[in-house]
Amino acid sequence: MLNFVLCDDNLSVLDRFEKMLNSLFLKHDFDAQIAFKSDSADDVLSYVRNNTVNVLILDINLQSTISGIELAAKVRQCNKKVYIIFTTGHLEYAMVAYKVKTFDYLAKPITTERLEDTIVRLFDDIYNTPKKYLKLSNKSIINQDDIHFIKKDGMKVVVYTNTDQFETYSSFSKIQNSLSDSFVRCHKSYIANINNITNVEATNNVIRFDENECYIGPKYKNYFMEVLNNYGNFTNNLECVSNA
Repeated sequence: MLNFVLCDDNLSVLDRFEKMLNSLFLKHDFDAQIAFKSDSADDVLSYVRNNTVNVLILDINLQSTISGIELAAKVRQCNKKVYIIFTTGHLEYAMVAYKVKTFDYLAKPITTERLEDTIVRLFDDIYNTPKKYLKLSNKSIINQDDIHFIKKDGMKVVVYTNTDQFETYSSFSKIQNSLSDSFVRCHKSYIANINNITNVEATNNVIRFDENECYIGPKYKNYFMEVLNNYGNFTNNLECVSNA
């Protein structure tokens, strides 16, 4: 279990932040807890010195005898591996915090979407887990298991899931690099998730999913069919391929 420690001189902010984090831990089934929270820099430093702490989230501009950056520097002396995330209402302060090896900066007021992006990345970094979530430039976070296919539509990219569609202005190639091995380029404008295919009409160059469909481009067809034929996790392999 990962132990989080929170420090902010505003107790109401601490309480709200704790609720947001606990909600994210529950949503993503993260094995983590808020081990300690305080508005006192001295109490936080004492706790870190005497307990296992994995993640420290603290305000840069503490109303204390020391700043958040100074507190982080003292923490680094006794815990070299702790992940440090700063919160601040003044992003100009963030530039002076690089010496304490900061994982991220959260601008106040902190939104759930922005916090979720940071926490998901943090767990990915700590556990070096396979690519599981797709993070879009509009801050949407999508479980890749839910994605059917991704379509390039002019300047936009549209992500089709089993229940919804998400639009974002982003690089198609950048998104492709963020995907797991189950995603295969099947067309100049489409990337398909092999795990969610229900049928492939090879003659018509159509890939079907539940409620959705995309297409196979001539340039990509041989490669796509080869991958489909050899992809071990594809449930029905080529039994689902028809020539209709």
